[in-house]
Amino acid sequence: MDDQTKQILTSLLGDFQNLDYVNPGEIPDIPLYMDQITTFMENKLSSCKRYPGDKILTKTMINNYTKNNLIPPPVKKKYSRDHLILLLFVYYLKDFLSISDIETLLKPLTEKYFSGGQDKTLFDIYSVIYELEKRESDAIAKDVVRSFRHSQEAVAGADEEDREYLETFAFICRLSFDVYVKKQLIEHLLDKMMPPGSGK
Repeated sequence: MDDQTKQILTSLLGDFQNLDYVNPGEIPDIPLYMDQITTFMENKLSSCKRYPGDKILTKTMINNYTKNNLIPPPVKKKYSRDHLILLLFVYYLKDFLSISDIETLLKPLTEKYFSGGQDKTLFDIYSVIYELEKRESDAIAKDVVRSFRHSQEAVAGADEEDREYLETFAFICRLSFDVYVKKQLIEHLLDKMMPPGSGK
């Protein structure tokens, strides 16, 4: 592997490793006002921003999520740890799922586990998901490296002046195909979750 390839892979994997996950132990177990919620999300997920001016979560977003039944309304303008957990799930899902799909996915979770009353809590479920995602990180990183190498090999015979662009293009297409296939599977699973005759 040449030095340039090593630098590109190091940069890619560095970006991947720097993506923030909110550790369950960092989620406050006290009611928070909306400003405190947005500040918490901004502090914990700032490395996920594409551009410095991007907002992780705004008051308008929270109000819209409440109107669209993604999260229950606050109690006396305060949001519980369960609200925050649902907002984290919405944040992770909203880039590739529609609001109605997220509602379909979260509604049973909210109905059964929001505000306790069960053996398992939303916090327990979030903790399990967090551990699953942490365990997957290495496998995802290895797959990204493999995809990058395959993309380089695929355009190895191209003119030198075009090779860098074509490598990047092939790499993006390969990653996009992976996202496309997984999104199709997710939508298929969501469709099976919808009640008969829901018309969505």
